[in-house]
Amino acid sequence: MQNTVLQLDPRDNVLVALKALRRGESVSFSGSEYTLLSDIPAKHKFVTKDLAAGEQIIMYGGLVGTMSEPLRRGDLLSTKNLRHAASDYHSSTIAPPRWTAPDVSKWRDRTFLGYHRADGQVGTRNHWLVVPLVFCENRNLGVLKQAFEEELGFALPQVYRRQVAEMVKLFREGKSSELKDFQAGNGGPQASTAPKVFKNIDGIKFLTHEQGCGSTREDTRNLCGILAGYIHHPNVAGVTVLSLGCQHAQTTTLVEEIKKRDPNFSKPLLVFDQQQMGEESTMLSKAIHDTFVGMVEADKVERKPAPLSKLVVGLKCGGSDGFSGISANPAIGHTADILAAVGGRGILSEFPELCGVEQQLIDRSVSREVGDKYMNLMRDYAARAKAVFASFEMNPSPGNVRDGLLTDAMKSAGAAKKGGTSPVTAALDYPEYSSVPGLNLLCTPGSDVECVSAQVGAGANVVLFTTGLGTPTGNPITPVIKLSTNSELARRMPDIIDIDTGSIIEGETTIEKMGEEVLEKIIRVASGDVHVKAEILSQNDFIPWKRGVSL
Repeated sequence: MQNTVLQLDPRDNVLVALKALRRGESVSFSGSEYTLLSDIPAKHKFVTKDLAAGEQIIMYGGLVGTMSEPLRRGDLLSTKNLRHAASDYHSSTIAPPRWTAPDVSKWRDRTFLGYHRADGQVGTRNHWLVVPLVFCENRNLGVLKQAFEEELGFALPQVYRRQVAEMVKLFREGKSSELKDFQAGNGGPQASTAPKVFKNIDGIKFLTHEQGCGSTREDTRNLCGILAGYIHHPNVAGVTVLSLGCQHAQTTTLVEEIKKRDPNFSKPLLVFDQQQMGEESTMLSKAIHDTFVGMVEADKVERKPAPLSKLVVGLKCGGSDGFSGISANPAIGHTADILAAVGGRGILSEFPELCGVEQQLIDRSVSREVGDKYMNLMRDYAARAKAVFASFEMNPSPGNVRDGLLTDAMKSAGAAKKGGTSPVTAALDYPEYSSVPGLNLLCTPGSDVECVSAQVGAGANVVLFTTGLGTPTGNPITPVIKLSTNSELARRMPDIIDIDTGSIIEGETTIEKMGEEVLEKIIRVASGDVHVKAEILSQNDFIPWKRGVSL
């Protein structure tokens, strides 16, 4: 049965409201009675004892803020009386703790059907990729996109175009009253109904971006790095690259980055330089011909069984709420623990949303080298933010705050639950590629698309994305499974949600059972039996992280 309040750790001095509570209401928890001095919205917190200004607020057993004014027992915690505070961190002084892994006997011999690549990686999708080295080629990319998607059967039905056409018809016929009362049918997500030309190709994907020139050398190198990560990715069979020619992001730099990730790289790499080829039509016609021929070869690859150790899962949250750290995040944390125990990989990112839990992650690292690298990445990121008069405490959005995440440390404590309890086996700077089994920490922003783009660029062949408020984020080459933290969101936005974890809040299931359900969903998605909502919507979001200034 559902409780009305929850304590996340015995050390906490706040209780979380699991449903809206009214001022004057009496709440019982763990043998104590609390008379509420304020209305407490669902997902928000009230204090369990009188607190003076300057005293600490403890949630998840850790510091998440300090009082800016006194509060009485049973009063609402809010941004008016709480300010951000987080614990400091340092190199680990303890031996890595022994990890008690979950029982994985039922998972050890499970497989999914994937695309096996020459380098040993296994893809969950089989895409051809088209990328520009510089923003100057985005228009040409759009020309290729329209030509290929429509003719190969990958374009979505033009539902909204038909709606406009119907309204244009009414306007031209002078039917103003009918136009005013016009009601369109349900657009909804619809998969393409056109026959596919290639049986074993899931799509041809186009990565547009606004970089490649006029930026720092670091950003140029990082752009080539993340593009190389996508090219090296097991979900990609081959790539077409459009280059203007004179930009900072040169083809030679891209090839260097590809070779860093795979010295024996053997996928088709088709490069077209507009300034060398002359007329645009010449380049595009050649690109279309060679790309189509390459796709004919890519279509010969078929799915074959692969162990779960070949799964690399990005762990992401966005549009988070006060239930994120209670339901969806710990559920996928359990999924990540199962995968770690069978030799798979999880990628935990969003470094501004690991503020205050750094010491826990440092102490979970398998070596001092890994822990120190993570520590230095966090400090460097914080210093970069300070240099532009910002800080991690500015991370929570108005939506986060409205739904109960009042400080960055509070948000981070719940966000870290996505990483489960397994040892941290690697710390990666952006845009490094993941290669070590277990839980990897990848330096990225909290920003939804920048983070998912980086996780996929690091090798994630599935992404788990939890949300309490609702966000449509997807990715061009990797399926992004969207999990709602509460059932109300799943009912309100069913077109973007794949899994509802709200039953944890309702007391109808456990974190562990939900984590196993999530893994079953991953296997079906990875095998191509299920397409996630973001794929059906063709939500192909891609934003490379730009760390520096424009020049």
